[in-house]
Amino acid sequence: MLRSEHYLRLLPATTPAFAAAPAPFSCPLPYRGATRLRLPRTRTPRLRGEPSSTLRASAVPDAVAPLAPEMLQREVARTLADQAVARLGPRLLPSAVPEDVAEFRNGAGNALGSLDVRRGAPRSSIDFMLQSSLHCKVPNGAIDITSILIFLNTATDAPHFLLELIQGSPTSIVVVLDLLPRKDLALHPDYLQKYYENTRLDEQRAKIEELPQACPYRSPSLFVRSACSPTAVLVTIDCGQGGEGALEEIVQGRLATVAKDVLQIWLDSCADSTTEMDDTERDCLLKRDQIVRSKSIEVDLTASLPRMFDPDVSSRIISEIRKAFGVQEP
Repeated sequence: MLRSEHYLRLLPATTPAFAAAPAPFSCPLPYRGATRLRLPRTRTPRLRGEPSSTLRASAVPDAVAPLAPEMLQREVARTLADQAVARLGPRLLPSAVPEDVAEFRNGAGNALGSLDVRRGAPRSSIDFMLQSSLHCKVPNGAIDITSILIFLNTATDAPHFLLELIQGSPTSIVVVLDLLPRKDLALHPDYLQKYYENTRLDEQRAKIEELPQACPYRSPSLFVRSACSPTAVLVTIDCGQGGEGALEEIVQGRLATVAKDVLQIWLDSCADSTTEMDDTERDCLLKRDQIVRSKSIEVDLTASLPRMFDPDVSSRIISEIRKAFGVQEP
């Protein structure tokens, strides 16, 4: 949930959100060169457990509770989450997210979401795994944001994993996929080589950026941009008017495959990593992590969620994410 501010700042009801959203490329021809990662067609997945129409954080009766539409980006995220859980297994504790945060919606019924957080088990290098999904209707469409974050603790200095998919129209999607560095790469060239050069992550970035429908996405936050690695996938994929089929082909094809491969690289090179550090190094690492986490909440959540959800709902969500991030109230 680190990059949605670009879209969510457009959410006031009087704002035609999609007119202001990036539309950098227009090419309705589907890309057919990638191997398709076949994903099951199901109802919109919850972040934990079985699908349910009960979205508890609302005064609207359950009988009329709306469901978010089926979207391939959520199927991609669910497939990646299953891939991570299969590998991490006992290193993740069961979810302890309250029911009124696990699923939520606003009183008007035009915004709904889900959140799941699984903390790392004792003596594990996993700090937490966070999954979230947000759907918000606006006057001329809807905004959908799907996120997976897997953060490590100070048992290692290996990068964190981040995926965020932000869909602002049926034919375009913003993709943020990265292994977030935890050191200054210019000061630590061995770190750059170990986690980014040797793993050939730049080849994964190139597979997305070479798509004719892709162009660079730049967050309006300089801090957010500075937190990413040079191999980050930061693109808007825009298939132009009538390009719904082309976008679907890309999402379940090349995008799904690249995301799966990047996660596998993270699982192989980072998830099992341990690093010998003295107290000073560990303190610096912890301080850097805390700054990134605090700033992401400040830039994104506290400015955006209250525009989508009622104050009591947004405060519960932010409070639970602060708890996962280990960030106290300001």
